[in-house]
Amino acid sequence: MASSIIHIAVAKEINKKLGRNEQKLFIGTISPDISKLIGENKVKSHFLGNEHTDIPDLYKFLSKYKAYLYDDFVMGYYIHLFTDFLWFKYFITDFWDEGCLTKIDGTKIICSEKDFVKYLYNDYTNMNIKLIDEYNLDLKIFYFDLPIFEKIIEEIPMDRLSLIINKTEKIIENSKDTKEITFNMESIKKFIDFCVNTILGELNLLNIE
Repeated sequence: MASSIIHIAVAKEINKKLGRNEQKLFIGTISPDISKLIGENKVKSHFLGNEHTDIPDLYKFLSKYKAYLYDDFVMGYYIHLFTDFLWFKYFITDFWDEGCLTKIDGTKIICSEKDFVKYLYNDYTNMNIKLIDEYNLDLKIFYFDLPIFEKIIEEIPMDRLSLIINKTEKIIENSKDTKEITFNMESIKKFIDFCVNTILGELNLLNIE
């Protein structure tokens, strides 16, 4: 899955068009990942077809919540799922293919999926500061009092959102600026642009503003 900061960057760029409440939108766009903090797999929270895929079923989500996309939290949730859909379907395949990892310098190494995830999270940690600066992300909102949300999304415990907010605070505080291994800033910026344009295009088709 894309990192929390990538999700927030995508939401920030999309919100330049939507003009939604940024705090609620940002919290919505990190909230699906609360599942791993409460000991659940991602099948329910990410609307997956089964445990053997990482690609969210966007139509499944829309069939249940399209009418609620007026809500800033729900919109953020949708942006998260759509970003993960694009991440696993179109982006990550450039770096990972059946046990083979392609590094930035083109070197290919054989590694387990578990080791690949370690490389990913190492790059996330190393890239967060650059992303925060590049997209001028105002993350002070994660230190504000939690806003009141309508309890619309049934797939996560809405009364435990402080868990994912606290986790995001730690991610921000633990960020560092060192060398990437798997992907670089330029590739991530292209991915973010791809997400923004694709999601805004879909929202336009859905007549959602």
